[in-house]
Amino acid sequence: MAIQLSTAVRNARLDAIESTAGASAILRIRTGAQPANCAATRSGTVLATVNLPSDWMLAATGGSKAMTGTWSDNSADAAGTAGHFEIMDSTATTCHLQGNVTATGGGGDMTLDNVVFAAGQAFSVTSFALTDANA
Repeated sequence: MAIQLSTAVRNARLDAIESTAGASAILRIRTGAQPANCAATRSGTVLATVNLPSDWMLAATGGSKAMTGTWSDNSADAAGTAGHFEIMDSTATTCHLQGNVTATGGGGDMTLDNVVFAAGQAFSVTSFALTDANA
C-alpha cells in the first residue's frame, strides 16, 4: 500500500517551495535538456531571465499550486529553442526547481507562448502549476 498524505500536508509541502526559493526568485529559460537534478551543473544557453513577482505562486489548495501574476520578459537574452526552465534564488546561484518547457498546449512542465526565441523578443509563460503526490 502506498503512503497517503492529507491535503493539508500536501499543501504545506507545496507552499514550502515558494518560501524556500524566496520572494525574489528568478526564472531562467534555457536551451536543451534539463540537468539530472537541481544540484547538477546548469546546462544550455540562457535565453531569458525573469524576476518573478514577489508572490509568484498562489497558495496551495487541493494539493496543487499555480503561478500568479505575469511571468514575462520584454527582451529575450539570446536566440535559440527553449528546452527547460530553472527557478533560482534571488542571487541566481541555487536552483530550487527545474523542468521542461513546451509551447502552449504541448504538455510541458511549463508552457510558453513560443519556444523559438530571437534575441530581444518578448515572451510569456502561459501556464505553470505544481501538484503534490501521495494523495
